[in-house]
Amino acid sequence: MSNDPEPPSKPRLPRNVWLLGWASFLNDVASEMIAPLLPSFLIDVLGGNKFHLGVIEGVADSLSSVLKLWAGGWSDRTGNRKGLVVRGYALAALVRPWLALATRPWHVFVVRALDRLGKGLRTAPRDAMIVDSTDSSLRGRAFGFHRAMDHLGAAVGPLLAWAFLWCWPDDLRTLFLLTLLPGLAVVALVVVGLKEPKRQTPAGRPFSLGLRHYSRGFHVYLVSLLIFTLGNSSDLFLLVRAEDLGVDKSLLPILWLVFHIAKSAGNIVGGRAVDRFGPKPLLFAGWLLYAVVYLGFALATTAWEIWALFLLYSVFYALSEPSEKTLVARLVGQQRTGLAYGWFNLLMGVAALPASLLFGALYEEFGVVPAFGSGSVLALAAMVVLAAVREDDRRLEATSR
Repeated sequence: MSNDPEPPSKPRLPRNVWLLGWASFLNDVASEMIAPLLPSFLIDVLGGNKFHLGVIEGVADSLSSVLKLWAGGWSDRTGNRKGLVVRGYALAALVRPWLALATRPWHVFVVRALDRLGKGLRTAPRDAMIVDSTDSSLRGRAFGFHRAMDHLGAAVGPLLAWAFLWCWPDDLRTLFLLTLLPGLAVVALVVVGLKEPKRQTPAGRPFSLGLRHYSRGFHVYLVSLLIFTLGNSSDLFLLVRAEDLGVDKSLLPILWLVFHIAKSAGNIVGGRAVDRFGPKPLLFAGWLLYAVVYLGFALATTAWEIWALFLLYSVFYALSEPSEKTLVARLVGQQRTGLAYGWFNLLMGVAALPASLLFGALYEEFGVVPAFGSGSVLALAAMVVLAAVREDDRRLEATSR
């Protein structure tokens, strides 16, 4: 009998990562019961247009992102990341069903803005909590798992919406009301199960929202993200493009379902690849694929091409999402992690406003080629800046000043 020692078991993801993954799953079940139907509801039922959609999505995401910066910095200051996560999920759960009462486009704007403010409260503290809870060798897996659960929920949500509308066609308002149930389940999960992790850097340092604490590499990385996001408008425009090319409205939830299942599976694989190969090479590949796929959306002429492009687009997410957040952790270390994710989300969210406004205006006035082509060009420009990011830049460790 061999006396060789048994190979060590693979390290497991921490409890907090699992809980946050399931919280994102349930939250996205609720959110994505609405998302694929929102453009049709806004345009066909409430009398809005594509420009209104761009304003609603862009402003809501930008307001959310400003709050992410404050919430990330405040969670560093107080050490209470869980409280902000709970409040953020609770706000979204309570306001989302009010879409059922909307009668004007501006009503949708108010509900979406409050929903996104809830996201602003929870996102940076949640990402920092994942870093605090996870060994550095597992962070790609951790963020990949979290995003996979997020996308899995985004697949189940449209499936539930499709089943509901199959039984009760066009009863969108009742469907919107039912989103309260998974929303309340999220709140119960994070209140009961989530634990504040031990942090290497104690709370209580002076409150600051500045970037001076971080390395040049992190600064350059933020610039590359800003450029890329200026060309990355809301994915809801892809559903508009799908309808333009003949995808039936009743099939939009199924298209959204397939898209998110592919993103979920891809993030599991992508997260492991990040831990093995590093985040930067995979992010390069993801942004290059984005440029190609957006060009494909511009040139597509038939409905079947849309289905193929959505699957390719899911690969972009699998490559980029775990990479983006893992690279933040590598560039900032353990210092002011919440604030770092606040800046990460702020720049991406603030850029979402001009991105969605520009895309909506180009789409409405000039057509698909200028709209999607602008996204491809900006993705290539962002890759040039990303090439200048160095992970070994001297970190400016955040100390009380």
